[in-house]
Amino acid sequence: MTEPYQHPTALGDVAARQLANATKTVAQLNAISPRWLTQLLQWVPVEAGIYRLNRVKDEGNVTVDCGGRDERELPQTFVDYVQDPREYLLTAVNTVLDVHTRVSDLYSSPYNQIAEQLRLTIETIKERQESELLNNKEYGLLHNIAAKQRIKPLAGPPTPDDLDELLTKVWKEPGFFLAHPRTIAAFGRECTRRGVPPPTVALFGAQFLTWRGIPLIPSDKLPIVQNKSSILLIRTGERRQGVVGLYQPNLPGEQSPGLSVRFMGIDHRAIASYLVSLYCSLAVLTDDAIAVLDDVEIGKYHDYKPEYR
Repeated sequence: MTEPYQHPTALGDVAARQLANATKTVAQLNAISPRWLTQLLQWVPVEAGIYRLNRVKDEGNVTVDCGGRDERELPQTFVDYVQDPREYLLTAVNTVLDVHTRVSDLYSSPYNQIAEQLRLTIETIKERQESELLNNKEYGLLHNIAAKQRIKPLAGPPTPDDLDELLTKVWKEPGFFLAHPRTIAAFGRECTRRGVPPPTVALFGAQFLTWRGIPLIPSDKLPIVQNKSSILLIRTGERRQGVVGLYQPNLPGEQSPGLSVRFMGIDHRAIASYLVSLYCSLAVLTDDAIAVLDDVEIGKYHDYKPEYR
């Protein structure tokens, strides 16, 4: 005996979706970060790709006198310069983007395929730029800190006392601390444990912890090695003799300072190629423009109960 036919009570979701016009988003890239470091730096245009950092030689030898009421002989002096100043050369973060013309011709609605490919590529290049500003062995901040500007934490985790010590190293108009988000969390735990939770300040539409009124800026480009990381304190700007970013102005196909996109042509396979380049570097104008708290332990928790974590 056959089962009686049961008519469905309503149109189902699966069937309805076959005719629905879904709202589409552009491609989402998980690697994109706020890149606050590049926003906080002053960027200086560089002529011919070279930035020469002139410094005073033996500044302690410059003699002056506070004149009295007598007719004493005034000191004679001059300010000498370092004969072989350091020159910073711009480096390029670049890649070649390939897009088949068939794809861009047929599948550019509602979003232009070439524009989206370029957007995602540029975002990736800018992420690499921030990483290079910190970690590049030639000009990165972590590799250009004077020995006298490096300190160790008093007890392992980052404490208010450690950050106070950093402030004594960069006391001439310090701009901001820079640390990995996990390191900032570790500092917050130590402050809370001492009963001095750090206040916050609003910057770029976001809230940041502060210490002594100076914001702690997070960056995931600072390395963590064996559960240890670093905290930087930075002064920025040429006027303050701080840290400055360097870029090449007036590039062909310039999209933003130092960034250019150039069409390279279409080959015999109908593939269109675009050269995406970002020229940048970084200079520390004086030794006391930056200091670092090294080997900071970030994995210590207080009153930690594993079953509730």
